[in-house]
Amino acid sequence: MAEFIKLNEVFGENVFNDAAMQQRLPKKIYMKLREIIESGGELDSETADVIAHEMKEWAMEKGATHYTHWFQPLTGFTAEKHDSFLGTPLESGKALMSFSGKELVKGEPDASSFPSGGLRATFEARGYTAWDCTSPAFVRQDAAGATLCIPTAFCSYNGEALDEKTPLLRSMQALNTQTIRLLALFGKHVRKVTPNVGAEQEYFIVNAEKFKKRKDLIYTGRTLFGAMPPKGQDLNDHYFGTIRQKIAGFMKDVNYELWRMGVPAKTQHNETAPAQHELAPIFTKANVAVDHNQLIMQTLKRVASAHGFKCILHEKPFAGVNGSGKHNNWSLTTDDGTNLLDPGRTPHDNIQFLLILSCVIKAVDMHAGLLRESAANPGNDLRLGADEAPPAIISVFLGEQLEDVVEQLVSTGTATRSIKGGVLSTGVSGLPELNKDATDRNRTSPFAFTGNKFEFRMVGSQDSVAGANIVLNTIVAEAFCEACEVLEKAEDFNAALHELIRENFSNHRRVIFNGNGYSQEWREEAALRGLPNLPTMVSAIPELTRKENVEMFGRFGVFTENELKSRAAVKYDVFAKTRSIEAKVMINMARKQIIPAVIRYTSTLAEDINQLKAAGFDDVDVQKTLLTQINQGLKESFDALVALEEKDNAASAVTDGRELAEYYSTAVVPAMNALRTPIDRLEMLVDKAVWPMPSYGDLMFEV
Repeated sequence: MAEFIKLNEVFGENVFNDAAMQQRLPKKIYMKLREIIESGGELDSETADVIAHEMKEWAMEKGATHYTHWFQPLTGFTAEKHDSFLGTPLESGKALMSFSGKELVKGEPDASSFPSGGLRATFEARGYTAWDCTSPAFVRQDAAGATLCIPTAFCSYNGEALDEKTPLLRSMQALNTQTIRLLALFGKHVRKVTPNVGAEQEYFIVNAEKFKKRKDLIYTGRTLFGAMPPKGQDLNDHYFGTIRQKIAGFMKDVNYELWRMGVPAKTQHNETAPAQHELAPIFTKANVAVDHNQLIMQTLKRVASAHGFKCILHEKPFAGVNGSGKHNNWSLTTDDGTNLLDPGRTPHDNIQFLLILSCVIKAVDMHAGLLRESAANPGNDLRLGADEAPPAIISVFLGEQLEDVVEQLVSTGTATRSIKGGVLSTGVSGLPELNKDATDRNRTSPFAFTGNKFEFRMVGSQDSVAGANIVLNTIVAEAFCEACEVLEKAEDFNAALHELIRENFSNHRRVIFNGNGYSQEWREEAALRGLPNLPTMVSAIPELTRKENVEMFGRFGVFTENELKSRAAVKYDVFAKTRSIEAKVMINMARKQIIPAVIRYTSTLAEDINQLKAAGFDDVDVQKTLLTQINQGLKESFDALVALEEKDNAASAVTDGRELAEYYSTAVVPAMNALRTPIDRLEMLVDKAVWPMPSYGDLMFEV
C-alpha cells in the first residue's frame, strides 16, 4: 500500500457509484436507473443488460474475475456465492466474458440451508436474491482476488423475507410514505424522505497467537474463564489515549480498505477497556449504512489477521471490563436536504418539529418492548444494564431544553420559551469562549436525543443494525400515520395540531427520563411508571409476536405474521445453540485443560512439600495452605463441572424451541457461572507457567 494516501482520490474508487454510472452508462439508461433508485420501479431486461455489461467491464478493469450476490440472511452475517464472468468457450479455445441483466438482477441460492424459522423445509430449496440498486455495487479485493459484490435482498420461493434487507427496505418505504403524507399537511411537498443512519462500531484487538491458545475465544468469541489482571480500566487511561503504533498501522489499513469501497469511515479512537477501540462512519441512508456496517466488521477482521491480530466483535469478550456495542444514530432527511429532527434555535415555536418529536416519543413508548427486542442477542445479555451500557428499560433522553418545552406544553398547552445554550468560559484568558449546547448528553439512556438525531445505544457490537432500524422506521411510520388520520379530518387544523402534540406528550411522557439510568432508583421509578423491563434476550423475543406488533407490521407491509413467527423461532434457536456451545466449550476446557493442569500442579506442590520435609525443613505451612486452597478449589470446580454436564445433557429432552431457550437461560447459564467462579479463583493460586492458556493480562495488554 502507498505510504501517502490522497483520500479524495481513493474514496469510492471500487464502487459503481453515481459518478461511475454517469461515466459508463448511456444517458438514457442512466436516467432510467436513477429514476428507479429515487422513486422505485422495475428494470426492463434491455436496460438491465446494458447496466450489467458496463458494470462487468468496470469491475474487470479493477481486476475482478468473479461476481457475487452479497446478501444478509438471518445468520447475522453476510453470504455470497461466487460465479466467474467466464462464458461458453469458443471453438478457438478463447474465452468470452459474460454477465447478463438477468444475472445482475436475480440469483438463486439454496434457501433451505439458511435459518428460516420453518418458512422453508429441507426439501424446499429454492430462494431468490434480488438486486438492491439503491445500494451501489462494489469490488472487494482480498485473497480471492477481486470480486464484484452486488448488494441484494433474499427471499423464499413464496416471497417471504429470509434476510435483514428485505424488511428494512419495506420499513423505509412505509416511513417514506407516511412522512410525505405528514409533511403535506404543512404545505411541504417532497418526493422522498429517507432515514439516515450512522452506526458506531466498538471492537477489541488482541494478539492472534494468544487468541489461538484460548478455545473459548476460538469457538464462542468470548472468554468463558478468566481472572482479572491487577489493572483493568481502573485509571480510565485507555479511553481516547494515544493509539499504539501497531494499532495505528492496523487502523490506517482498515481506513484505506473501507474508503476504497465507499465506506465513509470518519472517527477512530481508543475505547474505555484495554484493547478496545471504536470506528464511526458518516451518516448515510439506512440500507446503505447497514451494508457499510457489515463491510466494516468484515474489514476489521480481515485486516486484523493480516497484522497478526484478532478482532473480537463479541459484546462481552472479557468479564470485569466494558463490553462493546453499537450506537445506532437515526435521523430523517428529505430529498431537499432538510433534517426533520433539527429543532432549530427556538424549538418551542417549531411546530412541525414538535409534532414529529411527539410522534417519536409516542412510538417509543407504545413499542418499547419491541425496540428492546431489536437489540437482543446472547452476547448483549452479558452487557446491558451492567453500568457500561444502557439498562434494559427503554427510556428517552431529551435534555433540559426539550424537556422544558414538553413540560410547558403539558402543563399550559403552549410553549413560549426555549432554554438557550449560552457561553462556556474556561477561566483561562488565552482560551476562547465556547458556545455551549442547550443541554448535556446522557450515556446511560438507551434512546437519546443528541441535537438533531436520536441515538439508540443498545445494539450489540456483532449484530446487524438492520433489526433496530426496521423497528424504528416502522413504529415511527405508525405514529405519523395515526397523526395524519387525526389532522386530515380536523376542521380547525391548527387547534387540532396543538392538541395532538399536547396529547402525545401528556400520554407518553412516562418514557422521558433525563437522569441516571444505572441507578436502582430509576429501576424502581420505571416500574412505578409501568415501563417494561426485559432483562434477557429470551424475555424479549415474545415481543415479536405480540398481537399489536403483528398488526402494525402487517398494516405497513413490513412483516407478515408468519415472517415474525419464523424470526422468533430463529432467535430462540440461536440463543439455545449459543449457550449450548458455550457450555460444551466450558466442559471441554475444564475437563481436558484446566483441571488436569491443576492436578499436575498439586502433585508437584505435594512433592515439593515432601522433599522439603525430607531435607529437614519442618516449616512448610505456606505450601500446605496453598495446597489446601487449591485442592478445595479443585473439588469445587469438579463438582460444578459435573453439575454443568448434567444440566447440559438434560437439555436434549426439551423439544420446544422457546422452552429450550428458557431452559438454557434459567438452568444452564447459572451452572456455567457456578463453574467459572472456582476456576477463576484457581487461576490466581496456580503458577502462571502451569496455567494452560493466556490470561486476561496477556490478551488485553500485550498486543
